[in-house]
Amino acid sequence: MTKKKKSSNLMRIIHRYLGFFLAGIMAVYALSGIILIFRDTDFLKQEKNIVKTIALNLNEEDLGKELHLKKFKAEREEGDIVFFKEGTYNKKTGAADYKTTSQPFIIEKMNHLHKAKTGDPLFFLNIFFGVSLFFFVISTFWMFTPKTTIFKKGMYFTAAGIVLTLIMLFL
Repeated sequence: MTKKKKSSNLMRIIHRYLGFFLAGIMAVYALSGIILIFRDTDFLKQEKNIVKTIALNLNEEDLGKELHLKKFKAEREEGDIVFFKEGTYNKKTGAADYKTTSQPFIIEKMNHLHKAKTGDPLFFLNIFFGVSLFFFVISTFWMFTPKTTIFKKGMYFTAAGIVLTLIMLFL
């Protein structure tokens, strides 16, 4: 067996078994990636009513932080009551009554995996997954001998994919 054939065969084997090994996480990333596209809508979200007592006399900025509401904005105040899009807050008693939306538990977990940051233990998995995907890209070019028709057609598809990616990036 020639050296080129050995490396081609080795790439095929690693590509195949790494693909099988990562099939589950690829499915999770695919689904959570699709769901994340709709994160600014109420798609798959469930509404919850929250009633709790928080600190008294909070200003608008502190109130938004305390309630963990993104894009918080007080609409108006009537006496001690602060009205905002999601509900109300009583400055005198600290009573907050508001609604939030969240996705089902399993979808939140999938999205958390997809968006893990460096402070999160999952980020090592994300790095491994990213490196593995990059390996899939590179090892694809070892699947077929460059002189074959399949490889030549594959290069046309590669060029088309690169052009489509560039168009999507710059639109």
